[in-house]
Amino acid sequence: MRTNYVLIDFENVHVKSLDLLKGEHFHVIVFLGPKNTKLPVDLVLAMQAFGERAEYVLLEASGANALDFHLAFHLGRLATADPTGLFHIISKDTGFDPLIVHLKSRKVFAARSESVEEMPCFQAAVVTPPAVPAKAPAHAGASATQSSFEELWRLALEHLVTSTASKPAKASTLHSTLHAKLGKTLPASTIDVVCSELVKRGYVKVNGNKVTYALPSA
Repeated sequence: MRTNYVLIDFENVHVKSLDLLKGEHFHVIVFLGPKNTKLPVDLVLAMQAFGERAEYVLLEASGANALDFHLAFHLGRLATADPTGLFHIISKDTGFDPLIVHLKSRKVFAARSESVEEMPCFQAAVVTPPAVPAKAPAHAGASATQSSFEELWRLALEHLVTSTASKPAKASTLHSTLHAKLGKTLPASTIDVVCSELVKRGYVKVNGNKVTYALPSA
């Protein structure tokens, strides 16, 4: 499962909650200016709980766009080390948008959101539920609908439970299978979060790239 790097411009957006980023595939970096000397307790405790998946970058001196340049440097460093990663900038500063365009032109997934909650992987999307046998709940066979993330992972679980085909044996195959079933228009990062939710709830177990299942009966 690809790593989602969340780079938070704390000078611009005072994020307080990281609850949505508890999945093991999220890595959080909070960029602090010299004047950011007081942080919300909830944020500090959440960062501490993340262990090695969280870090602070503290600017030693202030200056025009200083934090922006630091963030861009670290994003480039991370993209070089992990070119398959997914990179999220949390900031209201539209000055990052040309950088996003440049990264995408180089096949690096990047997005800017004004809050953690607005990250592409947490946004509702129009999806077509997978076809299911008659035994499945009636609502699962509905036509395309505006679906929340909660509905997305439940549709993924339903597909795994009711599918007569062999279950994907690799994490990469599971990802591509669910992406095809839930909708190719969804960001890959959304599928990552769906897979993480299935793991968190105990329906899917991942060991390296090997996948096993503990699914409920159809």
